[in-house]
Amino acid sequence: MSDTPAPEHRHSLLEDAQGLVVGTLLVALSVQLLKSAGLVTGQIAGLSLVASYASGVSFAVIFFALNLPFYWLAYRRLGLGFMLKTFAAVGLLSLFTVILPRLLHIETLHPLVGAVLAGATAGAGLLALFRHGASLGGVGIVALWLQDTRGIKAGWVQLGFDAGVFALAFALFDPMMVLYSMAGAAVLNLIIATNHRRDRYIAR
Repeated sequence: MSDTPAPEHRHSLLEDAQGLVVGTLLVALSVQLLKSAGLVTGQIAGLSLVASYASGVSFAVIFFALNLPFYWLAYRRLGLGFMLKTFAAVGLLSLFTVILPRLLHIETLHPLVGAVLAGATAGAGLLALFRHGASLGGVGIVALWLQDTRGIKAGWVQLGFDAGVFALAFALFDPMMVLYSMAGAAVLNLIIATNHRRDRYIAR
């Protein structure tokens, strides 16, 4: 199959808005599943979860703060539109992760099931965001930039960062729970690596 990108089809403002809302809702559900099962994940969201568990500070606050330095790269390398939509997506996710636990309570969840479901919902959510020219900041910005400029798959870039997050998690949490968490991260990155392809669409 050719590596030439597919013809660009720009979304309307309404299409982008629903894409950002649906994508961030799915990722917020993933965070809720992870927290209910006592798990972590990779990327900036995973680092934020680890920091939240360790410090007691809200995930939303840490996640928003950690993403701030990456907006410059988003603007310089992927454009103002991508930066603004990414900023909106990070804000929406921070909001949804505060609201969702008040409305959804998961009482029984096996860690492995939680990890797989969290990986699947986060993967679908991130694909929706990528498709509408946004990300959740952090590693996602770097990964999309490398895929669109160097041809390195975004899923593999994210997987490399995840290795560092999980190394930190092993030092802080029960090893078995970290292994379950790694299974979920593998599901997420497999979904991204196999579905977000330069010959189908690129970030706009």
